[in-house]
Amino acid sequence: MTIAVRPATGGDVAAIDALLRRSFPSADEAQLVQRLCIDGDMVLTLVADDEESGELAGIVAFSRMSVDGGGRAVPAVALAPVAVAAPYRRQGVAEALIQAGLNHLGDAGAAVCFVLGDPAFYERFGFSAEHAQGFQSPYAGDYLMAKPLRAQSLGCATRGKAEHAPAFAMLGQAA
Repeated sequence: MTIAVRPATGGDVAAIDALLRRSFPSADEAQLVQRLCIDGDMVLTLVADDEESGELAGIVAFSRMSVDGGGRAVPAVALAPVAVAAPYRRQGVAEALIQAGLNHLGDAGAAVCFVLGDPAFYERFGFSAEHAQGFQSPYAGDYLMAKPLRAQSLGCATRGKAEHAPAFAMLGQAA
């Protein structure tokens, strides 16, 4: 199996939606991606294709955040969601997608990436609840983690406010 990671295109919309609906117990993540796109808050969406079958193997999305650290705006993104089709799980697809996205966004000037998820999974990428602790957020706690994308990108900005795009507040509500 050979996987190719690339930016999503308009032609991927239906396959992404179907993958998200199959990968999660509710349609929340699919609706989140739709809303982020409609609202103009999507920053980067990457997909992984199985080069042999042409099948969509996975997707990762990164959206705009408003982060104030120590009284200054911090260029930040949120990682959510990441999904991998069942036949491709535990084969490095999610890792390839996430790492490609983090590298691209760091190179593009993002200073920090936040994620809300399982520490056992995201810590392998350098995410840490410790990096997110000083930021006020409705998602604050052990599952809100952050990863600096550039050397000293948080610097002394260890306190402040981290706001996800408005679409996140709609999770769990009817669209």
